[in-house]
Amino acid sequence: MIPEISEGEVYRMRRQHPCGGWEWKVFRAGADIGIECLTCQRRVILERRKFESRMKALVPRDA
Repeated sequence: MIPEISEGEVYRMRRQHPCGGWEWKVFRAGADIGIECLTCQRRVILERRKFESRMKALVPRDA
């Protein structure tokens, strides 16, 4: 089953970014997923399969 990933959602990843950030915001969703670090604003594009294996949890919007 393919998880639904939408632009604007924030995900916590399994490993910490070198800048110290854990949370990433989706700016592009499709065959590739574009994510932006919320700490340093670095943008990265990952294959969907790689993103799905590296994500840990969806951060609730109210947090």
